[in-house]
Amino acid sequence: MAEGQQDEPEEVESAFELTVEEGQRRLTRTIPALVGTGLAAGVDVSIGVFALMLVLHNTDENLLVGAIAFSFGFVALTLARSELFTENFLVPIAGMLGTEHGVYSILRLWTGTAVLNLAGGWVVAALVISGFPQLRPTAIKLGEHFTELGIGWRSFAMAMLAGMIITVMTWMVESTRSRGAQIVASAGAGFLLAAAEINHCIVASLEMFAGLIAGAPYSYLDWLSVFAWAALGNMVGGVGLVTVIRFVQAGSSARRAAGGRPPPPREQIESH
Repeated sequence: MAEGQQDEPEEVESAFELTVEEGQRRLTRTIPALVGTGLAAGVDVSIGVFALMLVLHNTDENLLVGAIAFSFGFVALTLARSELFTENFLVPIAGMLGTEHGVYSILRLWTGTAVLNLAGGWVVAALVISGFPQLRPTAIKLGEHFTELGIGWRSFAMAMLAGMIITVMTWMVESTRSRGAQIVASAGAGFLLAAAEINHCIVASLEMFAGLIAGAPYSYLDWLSVFAWAALGNMVGGVGLVTVIRFVQAGSSARRAAGGRPPPPREQIESH
């Protein structure tokens, strides 16, 4: 038992060092790579939204079954190595420790990923509503949920939870090379977001886009206010809570990264 307890901090530190290495890679990503991963993530999650709408339409709005279908989009997101805006909280901030990468690198990554997620998702939403007009009422109802939440503490609390869920998912995915474990983590996060109709800025936007294209009574200005409020809450939850806690948990690895010492080679980390 004592030996297992002693190994646990080493496993956490190894996971953090993998996260630092991945964060440094993301911060130095070329523009074509940023465009590709950002657009792909919007497409992946939109496929999940399509699956959600399809199930809701054909099961008298069984949200739990729909959430299971939606999780396919997050599994695709993980296996295809595309990236949501909210996946770039913990990892790039860890990668920024002790390097020359500053606020500009983070803002470049965040802004580019968010805009590209939305662009890729809007295109898929337009295709879905055009190809499956019977889903229009379902799309409108999904989108209206977020306008009904409005701008207030409840919607902000839900947005914080969404940021926390995705950041925990990111930590789990980056800390293992097991595809099975990565699938479980991503599917679980996707299920929670859809089942709770939680306020995730990208997922909510893609559902609202489908509703707008289907003729919803709200406007793109309404969408923008929902997106901005949700994004702020996602950041507070993901960065202000989970990321800080993980840095504390990582202990000496976080201090070593902050001191400018690069993480060990991936092969050495994975040998633990």
